[in-house]
Parts: sequence; C-alpha cells; structure tokens
Amino acid sequence: MKREQEFIKNSAILFFGTVFPRFISVIMLPVITGYLTKEEYGIYDLLITLASLFLPIATLQMQASAFRFLIKERENHTGQKLIISNIVLFTVPVCLAALTTLYFCMRNTHSSIKLLIINYYFTDTMLIMARQIIRGLGKNKIYSVSVLMNSVIELVLVLVFLVQIGLGLNGVLYALTISQGISLLYIIIRVNIISYIDIRLIALKEIKSLIDYSWPLIPNALSSWVVRVSDRLVLSLFIGIEATAVYAVANKLPSIFSVVQSTFSLAWQENASETVNDKDSGEYYGKMFDRIYNIMVGIMALLIAFTPFLFKILIKGDYDEAYNHMSILYIGVLFSTICSYLGGIYIAHMKSKEIGITTTIAALINLTVNLCFIKIVGVYAASISTAVCYIWLCIYRMRTIQKIQKINFNYKRIIELFIILCIISFINMQRILWMDCINILFSSSLFVGLNYELLKILLKTVIKKRKQNETKY
Repeated sequence: MKREQEFIKNSAILFFGTVFPRFISVIMLPVITGYLTKEEYGIYDLLITLASLFLPIATLQMQASAFRFLIKERENHTGQKLIISNIVLFTVPVCLAALTTLYFCMRNTHSSIKLLIINYYFTDTMLIMARQIIRGLGKNKIYSVSVLMNSVIELVLVLVFLVQIGLGLNGVLYALTISQGISLLYIIIRVNIISYIDIRLIALKEIKSLIDYSWPLIPNALSSWVVRVSDRLVLSLFIGIEATAVYAVANKLPSIFSVVQSTFSLAWQENASETVNDKDSGEYYGKMFDRIYNIMVGIMALLIAFTPFLFKILIKGDYDEAYNHMSILYIGVLFSTICSYLGGIYIAHMKSKEIGITTTIAALINLTVNLCFIKIVGVYAASISTAVCYIWLCIYRMRTIQKIQKINFNYKRIIELFIILCIISFINMQRILWMDCINILFSSSLFVGLNYELLKILLKTVIKKRKQNETKY
C-alpha cells in the first residue's frame, strides 16, 4: 500500500505543477494576442515551437538521463555527484556551442533580437535540466514550486513589459527569460546543485552511458512534435487555414484531459522506476494499470458528458463544426494516456530505444492516415489520424512490453470500458438536452463506481486530517 500512497502523494504534488501553468497560459493568451501584432505573435509562436524541436537535438536529450539515472542513486551521494557533474558539464558547453551556431545562422535578424532568443533558449535548456535533476533526486515539491513560480513571474512580467511599457515581442522575450532565470536560480539555491558538481568526476565512460540512454529519446521528441504539428500542417496545405482553426478549437476541451494525463505520467515514471526491482513488480504494474485506467476512464466519461455545456460556455464564434471532432480526439487522448503508462515501464527498464522506435512509427502512421484521407473526409482526417496512431501505439506497446516485463492486462475489462466510452460519445454527438442530462448522471455513477475504493480512502484521509486539526485547536 505504501507504493500506491507514494504514487497518489506525488500525483497530488505534481498536479499543481502541471495544472496551474495551464491556467496561467489561458490568462496570458488574450493579453499576448491583444498586444502583439500578427507578425510578432507568429514569431513568438514559432520560437516556442522550435524550442521543443531544436533544443532536444542540440543537447542529445541528455537532461532526460538525469531523471532516470539519479533514481538509482537516491541513497548514494557520491553516485549523485558523478551523474550530475557529467550531465551539467556536458550539457552547458554543448548547448552554448549549438546556440552560438544558431546566432550566426540568423543573418537577417537584428542583433538585439538574436541575443534575446539565444538567452531564452539557454535559460530554457538549463531550467529543463535542473528540473529533471530535482525530479531524479525526488524533490517533487521543489519541482512544482519552481513551475508555479515561473508561471506567476512570467504573467506579471508580461503585464509589465508588454502592457505597461509596450515593448512588444522584446517584452515577451524579456518576461520568458527572466521568469525562467529566477526559477532556475531558485532550484540551484534550494537544492544547492553547485555542491553536486565536481570537474574531477568528468568521465567519458559515464558520459557515453548517459548518451546511450538519452539519444534514442531524440526521435521520440521529434515524433511527438510531428504528431502535434503534422495535423495542422496537412490541413492548412490541403484545405486551408480555416480548417486548421476548426481543428485547433476541437482540441481545446480534450487538452483539459491531457493536463490530468501529464500529471499521472510524471508521477508514474518515478513510481515505476522506483519499484522496477521489486519481486512483485509485474503484479504491481498490472494492478496500477487497472487503477489508473479506471481513473482516466471515469474522468474522460465526465468530460465527454459535460462537453455540450462546456462547449457553449468556452467556445465562441462560428466553430460549431469542431464539436463532433471532440469525441474522436477524446479517444485519442485516452489511448495516449495508456501509451504514457506503458512508456513509464520502458523508462523503468531503461529501454529508451523502444520508446523512440514505437513513437516514430506512430508519427509515420499519423502522417500517412492524414495524407490518405484528407481529400475524402476533410478535417476528420486529422482527428481520426490522431486516434488511430495512439490506438496502434497502445496495442503495439501492450504486446511488446511483455518481453521485458510480464504484466497481466485485463483486456476484456479494457475493451468493455472503451465500448462504454464510445456509447457515451455517441449520445454526446446527438446534442439532445434530455440525453445529455442522462449522460451526465450515468457518467457520474460510472466515475464513482470505478473509483469507489480510492474515493473512500481519500474521504477517510480528509476526515482524519480535519479531526487532527480540530484537536490542535
């Protein structure tokens, strides 16, 4: 039970580090779009997008090694120093060399803008590395605080530099860089990362070992980027920019679920890695899959059932066409969640190559389905291709993962709950008020039924803490 409690505890801590930044980004969006010109906003969006593409390649995803290798050394300070020293003293000069090259490649850009972009990319890389290090050390509270701090400071500085002073794109880059710099400084001071760095511990053998694990994650990062971006590119090329807008709106509500998914994914990666050597790890992984699947299906059912009302409240303008795409995208997000769970087991066994290979194939499937059906079903090709690629990835990983870890999946129950979700989605697409109300009642009952034991434990914990607080006073 201790393992499950640790998972729930980490999930709760990381929840604040994933949900709050999304909330802040929602607040910032109208501010940034309102005060930047279309050209400036286009450059801003491109910079953010390219950061997720360029930086993983430039650093060979070395930061990812920090998390997985440090988990093995949680009780060994010397081992921690060895890993952190080699990661930091490899990543910093490599990143500087890559950014220097990038600086001279931006020939038609003003020097001041180039410096702002380089500084932003550098602080972003260093912050990602620092957060992976503290996650590896098990400092999840510090991780979440750093994310919260970054988001709040960024919002305040955007309001100051963009709204009050009117610095335009430069102001946004100042805000991004300074907020990340402060968050990075907080981590360095709070954990005293400098004390873990010793130049005498630099070893080519250790660096090679770290790179052997990290470089296969480059195609994984690129493939994830392709899955996110290819849909929009294909739509804009074959149908037009308006189709891209419809698809972007259709993703708004399913993206709410992805916030919950990312929380569980972060917590599960750590939990799976910590328990990988337990004698009953296979049995434990199967039991945790059932619990996570129950939670996700329950939340998904509620979100689908409430979609008719959320759509009217949150989506403005002529985007009614986007409504029916959401049910398909919900299915894609659900299977993406299962893929993340299975990916956590790959990480636990340090099988990074398998992650890269499977995600690359999924990205190719996504692009192929898009191109094959775009002329036939229009915008639906994008939503269908996303669902298909994640369904394939899920099935493939569930089969192949048995080679490294025997897990008894309850396939019958998985399929039954999936069919129930499809029925809820079908009712949702009818857009009839009385059917929507029944959907909400059924989905609420389903959520409680699937997660009754967990809800009972949480309720007992809350009551116990409340009684303890009352006793204190």
